[in-house]
Amino acid sequence: MSRPGPKIPPVVLSDAERAMLQSWVRRRSSAQSLALRSRIVLESADGHAIAEVARRLGITTDTVRAWRRRFLERRLDGLCDEPRPGVPRKITDTDVERVIVKTLEETPKDATHWSTRSMAAATGMSQSAISRIWRAFALQPHRAETFKLSKDPLFIDKVRDVVGLYLDPPERALVLCVDEKSQIQALDRSQPVLPMMPGVPERRSHDYVRAGTTTLFAALDTATGKVIGSLHRRHRTVEFKKFLVKLDKEVPADLEVHLILDNYVTHKVPAVKTWLLAHPRFHLHFTPTGSSWLNLVERWFAELTTKKLRRGVHRSVQALERDIRAWLADWNEHPRPFVWTKTADDILDKVAAYCRRISDSGH
Repeated sequence: MSRPGPKIPPVVLSDAERAMLQSWVRRRSSAQSLALRSRIVLESADGHAIAEVARRLGITTDTVRAWRRRFLERRLDGLCDEPRPGVPRKITDTDVERVIVKTLEETPKDATHWSTRSMAAATGMSQSAISRIWRAFALQPHRAETFKLSKDPLFIDKVRDVVGLYLDPPERALVLCVDEKSQIQALDRSQPVLPMMPGVPERRSHDYVRAGTTTLFAALDTATGKVIGSLHRRHRTVEFKKFLVKLDKEVPADLEVHLILDNYVTHKVPAVKTWLLAHPRFHLHFTPTGSSWLNLVERWFAELTTKKLRRGVHRSVQALERDIRAWLADWNEHPRPFVWTKTADDILDKVAAYCRRISDSGH
C-alpha cells in the first residue's frame, strides 16, 4: 500500500489579490507569462488539483507546482520576474531625454534632419545607441510625408454627402466615381530594356523619348468595381460631355446615376449644366477642394499606374491606348470593388485632431 504524499496547502486569496490577478489576465499589455501564472493561481484557488490545472491550461504539473509554491511564499510579488543580472545601464534616462528633445526640437547646422551619425557626434553617444533610442520612440528623422488640408467652406457637408453614398447608396441607382487621368505620356526608353536575370533586376535607361499624350476618362462603379472608360487626346468640356453621353448609353435607363467627381472647371461649365438639365437622372456630388483621396476612382488609377503605366514602354500614343484598353477590359472581366469603411464622423474627427495638433505645434 502506497504512502500518502505530503499535504498540499490550499491557495486562499483575498479580494484584492483576486481582483489584481483577474486584471493581469484581462489586460492586453500583460506579458503572456504573467497572465499564465495568474491563471494558475486562480484555478488553484478555485479548488482544482494540480493535475487538473495543468490539463485545463495545457502545461506540465511541474510548472503548476512551481508557481503555486512561489505564490504561497511571496504572494503577488512571487509571480513577477526577478531582475536579471547584467551590466549596469550606461545610458541614463537623462541621456535618452536629451536625444529625444534634440531630435524633435533642433536640426543640425549642415542638414535639414538628423542622421544617426550626426546625432551621435552631437551627443557623444554611439550610433547604435542613437538607433535604439529612435526605434524605441518610433522616431524617423529621415522620413517625411506630405499632407494638404482642404479650405473648402463646405468641407463637412461634402464629406458627409460623398461618404453617405459609399456607405448607404440609394436604391435603384448607380453610384459612379468619375475623374480624368490626363497627360498620360507614351514613353519609349532611349535604349532597350535589359530583362531580369537571376541575381540581376530588370534595368532600363533613366532617360526616355516622349511620343505624345492621351487622357483617360473613367467611371468606377462602387458596387461592382467595374469601370467605364473612354480615351481622348484632349481634355476639354467637349470630351467630358462625350463621356457623359457614353455613361448615359451604358447605364440602364431605369436607374438613377449619382456621379462623384472633383471640382475641375470642365465639370461646372454652362454646357455641362445644360446637358444635366436635359438628363435629370444624373446627379453630381462634388468632393471638397484638395480632397481627391475621397474619390475611389483615384485608387483605381493607382492600380493602372502601378501595374501598367509606370514601367510600360510605348513608342506611340496608339500603342499606349491599346495597352490601356486591354488592361481595362481585363479588369472588367474580374472586377474588384474598393470597399469604403470610414464613416464621415471618423474622417472629421481625424481631421479635427490633426488641426489641433498642427495649431499647437508652435509653427
